[in-house]
Amino acid sequence: MTATPPVVPIEKLKHHIGETVTLEGWVAGSRSSGKIAFLRLRDGSGFVQGVIAKSDVDEATFALARKLTQESSVRVTGAVRADERAPSGVELGVTGLALVHEATEYPITPKAHGVDFLMEHRHLYLRHPKPWAVMRIRDELVRAVHDFFAERGFLRFDAPVFTPNAAEGTTNLFEIDLFGEDKAYLSQSGQLYAEAGALALGKVYTFGPTFRAEKSKTRKHLLEFWMVEPEVAYLEHEGNVKLQEDFVAYLVGRTLETRRTELEILERDVSRLEPSAQGNFPRLSYDEALAKLAEHGEKLPWGEDLGAPHETILGSLFDRPVFIEAWPTQAKAFYMQPYEDDPTRVKCSDLIAPDGYGELIGGSERIHDYDLLKRRIEEHGLPLEAFAWYLDLRRYGSVPHSGFGLGFERTLAWITGAQHLREVIPFPRLLTRMYP
Repeated sequence: MTATPPVVPIEKLKHHIGETVTLEGWVAGSRSSGKIAFLRLRDGSGFVQGVIAKSDVDEATFALARKLTQESSVRVTGAVRADERAPSGVELGVTGLALVHEATEYPITPKAHGVDFLMEHRHLYLRHPKPWAVMRIRDELVRAVHDFFAERGFLRFDAPVFTPNAAEGTTNLFEIDLFGEDKAYLSQSGQLYAEAGALALGKVYTFGPTFRAEKSKTRKHLLEFWMVEPEVAYLEHEGNVKLQEDFVAYLVGRTLETRRTELEILERDVSRLEPSAQGNFPRLSYDEALAKLAEHGEKLPWGEDLGAPHETILGSLFDRPVFIEAWPTQAKAFYMQPYEDDPTRVKCSDLIAPDGYGELIGGSERIHDYDLLKRRIEEHGLPLEAFAWYLDLRRYGSVPHSGFGLGFERTLAWITGAQHLREVIPFPRLLTRMYP
């Protein structure tokens, strides 16, 4: 009795050259010429070409190969052959072919399609090479986030998605009616809860979905996105900046090490990423940033936040991300620690990416003095009762502590070279897009 060839994923075929294997997947495309047919096969782990010679199979099998439609699911048997021209380094000499399901009138054809059409068919477009490559890199970065913090003794700490108050006011929050009796909001940040975690567990990080009700249609915004937010007890500003730099350099280096094939599919110029994997990010004070902007014809009044054009200019001055530090107190959130010798500035930093991708990280040392934090909450017009628990963290064993938030999709867009954040999340939620 002949043994059934083992099922091998496409990404592992290079380890089985000269062997006969089974592939379970789908037909991404096909063509035929006389006595030979070519199938472009995918199985979720990669893409490979299957070559079927009429002389190697019976008539029914060859006829099936020639009529297979795009996205039909198949089970294929064949010999793995080395092919230096192929992206995967191999091709499959097909000797057996079974149809599992015949797809009919697949809507995404090889012709060009508009963005709206592809977003409308996002559930299918994810199967195609470029979105496939982005999702593979996204998966790698998720794993890298957990590995980075686990290697440094952090605990994963889950913040709630429903919150009774906002981290920085309720202007951009989605409000939820709790059965007509009370209000809650979809979280815009896990930071405040992570601070409680840090004072209980030392070093924690949250990683989950967050929501911003901004009526923005720019390429840098989503209504629903993911944030990585570590918080560390007994960590001050300088250590916080170092942690941010190490983290981003690690993410870039990990991608370059493990996802070169996917970056090639996306035609990403990796020479633009390599400096960032080395760390050593430049640092500018807020005042130095304003001076740089003025040199480029953008004069910004002192105390104002940076807009997207300003971030693009500053990011273009360096070959890796740049920190902007020592911001005016009036431009930043209520919880940021002021400098002891200059209370008009706070110990915070924004990390700006090159190539126009804007702010990747916002971080700061947090106020640890009860009276100062209480005063800041009042100055920002926030309800003290909603922050009673947050103030408790400064009443019972308060210590200097710091943290930051990294926008996962923005970071992923920068690394992959994506033109819009909708490309780097499986199903984007936008002002104009809620389907599928």
